[in-house]
Amino acid sequence: MKTVKSAPLKSNYAFIDGNNLYLGIKNQGIKLDYRKFRLYLKNKFHVDKAFLFIGYDETQSLMYQALQSYGFILVFKPTVAYTDEKGKRQMKGNVDAELVLQASAIDFNNYNQAIIVSSDGDFACLMRFLEKHGKLARIITPTQRYSKLLSPFRSYITRLDNIKSHLLLQPPSISRHQQPRKAAPLKHKKDRH
Repeated sequence: MKTVKSAPLKSNYAFIDGNNLYLGIKNQGIKLDYRKFRLYLKNKFHVDKAFLFIGYDETQSLMYQALQSYGFILVFKPTVAYTDEKGKRQMKGNVDAELVLQASAIDFNNYNQAIIVSSDGDFACLMRFLEKHGKLARIITPTQRYSKLLSPFRSYITRLDNIKSHLLLQPPSISRHQQPRKAAPLKHKKDRH
C-alpha cells in the first residue's frame, strides 16, 4: 500500500506598516512592547513570519537589533529627511509599495493567511486582493481611527487600542522594600582659609 505524503501546512505571515504602527501608538501616549506584540501575533494568529516595514535611520541600529531579536524580519526603505511645518526635522520612509509587493507577489505562495497591521487606506487594494484569494485573516489597526477605505473590511479589523493593555511596555515595578532611599543632604566642608 502506498502512503501519500501530505503537503506541509503553510503558516501565517504578518505584514506590518512600521511607521503607521509607531505613529498610531505614539499618538495615544503609550509605549508598545514589541516583544509582547510579536508573541501576540504568534499565539493569537499563528504568525511564523512577521515582516516589519520601516524607513532606515542609521542612528537606530540598536533598536533594529532588538526588533530582530524579538522575531521581526525587518524590511528597510531609504528615508528622506524634511522639515515639518513647526521647523522640526523629520524622516519619511514610505513602505507601502514594498509591503504590497511582499504580500501579493514575493511571499504570496509561502503563507496560508495574512495579517496586515495598518490603518492606511492605501492598502485597501491589497486587502481586496487577499480577501478574493481567501488569504486575508485579520487587519490590526493601531487606533480606533482608520481610513474609510477600510470600512468594507470591518469584520476583519482588530483595533490595537482595544487590546493594548496586554501589549504595553511596563516600567519595572519596585516593591515597597526596594524603594530607593532618600539621599542624605550633602555636607559641605567649610573653607578654612
